[in-house]
Amino acid sequence: MSRTVLILGASGFAGQAFDRAFSADGWRVRRFQRGTDPAQAARGADLIVNAMNPPDYHDWARQIPKITELAMAAARASGARVLIPGNVYVYGNQPGPWSAETPHRACSRKGQIRVEMEAAWRASGLPVTILRGGDFIDDQRSGQAIGLVVLKKLHKGRITAMGAPGVERAYAYLPDFARAAVALSKLEDLPVFADVALPGHSFSIEDLAREITRQSGREMKIGQFPWWALRLSAPVWELGRELLEQRYLFDHPHRLCGEKFAALCPAFRHTPFEEMVGRLIQLHDAG
Repeated sequence: MSRTVLILGASGFAGQAFDRAFSADGWRVRRFQRGTDPAQAARGADLIVNAMNPPDYHDWARQIPKITELAMAAARASGARVLIPGNVYVYGNQPGPWSAETPHRACSRKGQIRVEMEAAWRASGLPVTILRGGDFIDDQRSGQAIGLVVLKKLHKGRITAMGAPGVERAYAYLPDFARAAVALSKLEDLPVFADVALPGHSFSIEDLAREITRQSGREMKIGQFPWWALRLSAPVWELGRELLEQRYLFDHPHRLCGEKFAALCPAFRHTPFEEMVGRLIQLHDAG
């Protein structure tokens, strides 16, 4: 029997990945239209995916609570479980690996906004799943940092590191992340508030450069991102200010613990690192 999912933010990077994954699994997909009644849109839905997010970190302090209330209104009207893509900002710069048991000790303003958002969901009593992942990697569009910055000059044999090139960081490959959301949404015995980390891939820019070299036969040069340029533009450029606040994550080694997800979805298979990198080469090597 087909199930129905309502996707908030269906036109975004994550939203489109969720759309593809749930559709491929046979779900009826509804795409929420901004400005319409969320309660009406959610009626009859079995699941609500809240992939709505302000573009370029715009005005998070006001927009995130508004989006949260919209999603809560949809959940209350439908009785559907809500699935929310979670990030790692809530952990601040604590040592890893990070998991649901890691205290929320954000060290950035955006991290604190996410801490408060997740606390509101926990206090609401509504059934919700936080599926947490590292930086998104998409093989369809180059909208994330790894596409817009790291691999922007791949066709010239150069990779740009936004922090120390040897630092291992957590990444979530969007096709896998969306499939994981589908897998979790099939489970009937999740707790009312489920916080589940998807381990994804953890690698450094040096690891990425070596794998690209192995597959392409071209030696990759690693350059450094000019953070000084963002500091100069920050007073008049919102995105520059917001990226500067998250700079610590590019120098702080971190990974996500996957034990809980593996216990819940033992049959799930992640796309191998080599295969993911091959797809990134195809997407970005043309320049």
